[in-house]
Amino acid sequence: MSEETEKTQETQQTAENALGVTVDDIRQVLKEHVYDPEIGINVVDLGLVYDIKLLPEEKKVIIDMTLTSPACPVGPQILASAQRWIHETFPQLDEVEINLVWTPLWNPSMMSEEAKDILGIF
Repeated sequence: MSEETEKTQETQQTAENALGVTVDDIRQVLKEHVYDPEIGINVVDLGLVYDIKLLPEEKKVIIDMTLTSPACPVGPQILASAQRWIHETFPQLDEVEINLVWTPLWNPSMMSEEAKDILGIF
């Protein structure tokens, strides 16, 4: 394990201890509450959440996520929903930053097996 990886893990553990929230907690909230309304599947199982970082000093979380398409008509609704649910669930976080990223481009292989089953993708 590289020194940089160890340092990142230590920072995440510190964030989790100081904030009383974990990356898994945030991921679970997104999974339970934030859905693509056109597809009816949550953003986690769709594979739209790429990264979650906790920054304890700033009481901040940074979420890198994408959409199924750059032209997704409900994109703003999905991003606003993610931000709102994280703020409501974890009021100890002063800031929830959602970064919309396009690298790598999303494709159906990024979905969970459960999401693929629901959509009939084999």
